[in-house]
Amino acid sequence: MAIEIKAPTFPESVADGTVATWHKKPGDAVKRDELIVDIETDKVVIEVLAEADGVLAEIIKNEGDTVLSNELLGTLGEGGAAAPAPAAAQTAAAAPAAAAPAVAAGDDQILSPAARKIAEENGIDPNSIAGTGKGGRVTKEDVVAAVEAKKNAPAAAPAAKPAAPAAASPVFATGDRTEKRVPMTRLRAKIAERLVEAQSSMAMLTTFNEVDMTEVMALRSKYKDLFEKSHNGVRLGFMSFFVKAATEALKRFPAVNASIDGTDIVYHGYADIGVAVSSDRGLVVPVLRNAELMSLAEIENGIATFGKKAKDGKLSIEEMTGGTFTITNGGTFGSMMSTPIVNPPQAAILGMHNIIQRPMAVNGQVVIRPMMYLALSYDHRLIDGKEAVTFLVTIKNLLEDPARLLLDI
Repeated sequence: MAIEIKAPTFPESVADGTVATWHKKPGDAVKRDELIVDIETDKVVIEVLAEADGVLAEIIKNEGDTVLSNELLGTLGEGGAAAPAPAAAQTAAAAPAAAAPAVAAGDDQILSPAARKIAEENGIDPNSIAGTGKGGRVTKEDVVAAVEAKKNAPAAAPAAKPAAPAAASPVFATGDRTEKRVPMTRLRAKIAERLVEAQSSMAMLTTFNEVDMTEVMALRSKYKDLFEKSHNGVRLGFMSFFVKAATEALKRFPAVNASIDGTDIVYHGYADIGVAVSSDRGLVVPVLRNAELMSLAEIENGIATFGKKAKDGKLSIEEMTGGTFTITNGGTFGSMMSTPIVNPPQAAILGMHNIIQRPMAVNGQVVIRPMMYLALSYDHRLIDGKEAVTFLVTIKNLLEDPARLLLDI
């Protein structure tokens, strides 16, 4: 009885998927819970596992095909490794016959002393010679013929060698004007679609400010070892400070945490913070739920978990869905300044950048301080300029005096 292999049930936010990779071929044995096929959506890659032991009988949806929720991908036959057994048996039956001369050739009883001596002098492996004598005996003539064949082999070898470098050469060599056309991944295509949507459907503006990171860096330097020890290896980074500062600022400016739904404004009484994470497939934005209730350690642990899952392609659709505000950190790649694009239907996004030692005027004195530019892109339909600027200044003040985060002032 065939077992159907179906695509998973996609959430409402995911219309369809694309068959990315089949990890098995028809006729391959499959074990229960073994990965069979990957389905790529515009958010994540979903792994489809075998429901039982069997043999992959048929592939209905090939790589690159579009699939809907619960659509049939292929079928799994019963029997585990039983199905390929006949072919394996034929191979096994043929192997001894073919291998017999080789095994026999290495036997002292059927390889004459003269033949063995010639083979050893010329570096010939007796097992590679098929004997023509009685009972598969390797004769002197067999070895001499093998020696002659070896002498003639180098003449043909140089012709075959140039092919190897060509196969190993890069696609684009110096001076090479070739082009390579590859289809967009679903994730990249969705990113492109949403960026264009954001640009065309919002009145988007960006306001800038700068933050002195001296106090945050000093606090992190002083307590990072104790923090890691106290929280089971969770490292203290900068992102947790920005998330905490953002959640506090969102409480004071609820419009920045809101979204537009038709002609309605939806105000959210919680802060689900999307944290942009780079992966091999592109930029993904997993969400920290109720970040306003999380400690620094919980935020750092959540971000580290998301980073590992993104690298391994294990993020779930639920972890990627929703979000009321987003933070992106281009500074990890050396960005000094950027204008991040709002992720609809959110109203704003905060951009972090590289920390640069710069001369600053402090109390009439020029001092060197670690400075970071901040950028807040926002939907001007919902957020006024004054509100956006004041929101960003609030984050700046909280970070320049981290005690405010503890005292809620």
